[in-house]
Formats: sequence, C-alpha cells, structure tokens
Amino acid sequence: MLVFFTFQGYAFASILFSTLSIVVAYVFAYVFWKNVKTVEFNTIVKNWFKAGLVFNVLSSLGTFYLAYMMASKDIHEKQYLASIYFYLHFQYNGWFSFIVLGLFHDYFKLNQQKYVKIFWLFCIACIPTYFLSTLWLELPIWIYSLTIAGAIIQTYAWFRFVYYFIQDKRNDLHQIPFFLRYILLFIGFAMSVKLLLQLGSTVPSVSKLAFGFRPIVIAYLHLVLLAIISLSILFYGYSTQLIRNNKAIKLGILIFTVGVIVNELILAVQGIASFSYTLIPYVDKMLFGAAIILVSGIGITAFSSIKEE
Repeated sequence: MLVFFTFQGYAFASILFSTLSIVVAYVFAYVFWKNVKTVEFNTIVKNWFKAGLVFNVLSSLGTFYLAYMMASKDIHEKQYLASIYFYLHFQYNGWFSFIVLGLFHDYFKLNQQKYVKIFWLFCIACIPTYFLSTLWLELPIWIYSLTIAGAIIQTYAWFRFVYYFIQDKRNDLHQIPFFLRYILLFIGFAMSVKLLLQLGSTVPSVSKLAFGFRPIVIAYLHLVLLAIISLSILFYGYSTQLIRNNKAIKLGILIFTVGVIVNELILAVQGIASFSYTLIPYVDKMLFGAAIILVSGIGITAFSSIKEE
C-alpha cells in the first residue's frame, strides 16, 4: 500500500493491497474473537478489544464505498469525503482508541463495575460522533442532536474515567518511573484536548471552518495517531518490558515525544494562521525537521530493541 499509493494513487495495485489489508483485518477479528476466551484478560479488557475489532470491521464500509465510486466512475465530492471520514473515524476513534484503552485497563488492572459503565458510554457515543466529521452536509436536526449528545457523553465519560483512575491508582502512579509518568500525563492531556476539540466542533460554523483547512485536519489526525495511539503503545511496551528497558530506548522514546510536540505546534500555528489566510514562511521545512526528529526517535528505539535481542 505504501509503495503503490505513493507511485500510482488510486489504481489497480493500490486498491488490491487495500482490499487485502481489509481481508486480513476480517480474519484477525474472527480468530481473536474465537480465541479470546482462552486469553487471561478480565471481562472489561475483552470488551474494549471486541468493540475495537467491531469498529475496525465497520470502518471498512467507507473503503468499499470509495472503491465502488472509483470503479463506477460516479464520484460525488460530498459522498467521497463522507466515506473517507467514515473510515477515519471508526479507525481512529473506534479501532485504535478502544484497543489502547483496553491495554490501559489491562496494565492498571481496572476491573471495577464503574469502569464497565465508562466502556458503554464510549461505545454508545462512538457511532453518532461520526457525524462530527460531516456537519457540513447540513444534517437533519435529529441527527445533529444525536451528534451533540454523543460528543457530550464521550467527553463526560473521559473526564469521569480520569477522576476514577486518579482516585483508585494515585499510589500506584507514584511507583511508576518519572519518565513513564511524564508520557502518561502527556497522553492524558492529548486525549483531553482531542475530546474538547470534538465537543467544540459541534458548532457547525466551527466545524466548517476547521474541516475547510487541511492543516487543522492533519493536526487533529496527528494528535490522535502520534500523541495518543503511538505514545500509548510505546508506554505499554516499555512498562511491560515488551520493549527492552535501557537508556538508549528511553532516549529514543523521549526524542519521539519531543518530535510529536514540535509537529503539533507547527501544525497548530499553521492552522490558526490559515484562518486569516496568512502564510507561515518555511513551514514545509519546519515540518520536515519535525519528521526527522520523529524518525530519529523511533529509529533509535527500534535499533536499540533489535540490538538487545
């Protein structure tokens, strides 16, 4: 997919490999669901994982509709964008986020009944919040109302979860190395910003403004994928020693984190400036510099991990 999308865009080979990736996702979902009973996770963790798999499968409907439009040569801009956002929403806010939260519940042994309620709030809110990405379609008032309700529920569920977590795990947090606490705090801050931005986008004029400027969309996607998902995986891997614990890997993760912050700051400034159609000089070179920091950080982490084997 990386190679053929780069050189061909939407063509036979790229669409073929995209389809194969979806087939792999379906097979994985089936195998995991079939064998999850034998895995030593508590019920809440299994629920997060199962819901993530469901949203992963659901997201593929957006891809299939895109392929249909491409094959039929009947492409409508609004439907095209709605299909892309459908895929992205259920990948980022469904599959990725639910798996990360499941890992988080597993690591900290969060299995009380109150966390079950948090899970169901997130699960219920995930579907209507898709329409946050499509408010420019001038949705019926009842769908718009459900969208607002979903954004409020998800935001409430997150901050309720943070309250429960701090209340239950305050002492455990003090036993975690400062390095990991720093990453955990950054992930929590990024997740809070993400949900507050989602809540703010329920205002149609704000939504149209945000989705009308590419840097804002990219900044949001990077906030989710880099600051929340990638750092959460690194946190879980390092804290459970799936990634070796040594100074080089620690340095690599810290450099990667700095790269995430620099990247987000540049995109945020560019996005804010774009509201007044102000061009930021050398922004492409600054983003390239941020990319070098990111690649350096994850490169050091990967190389040191392989070297330790």
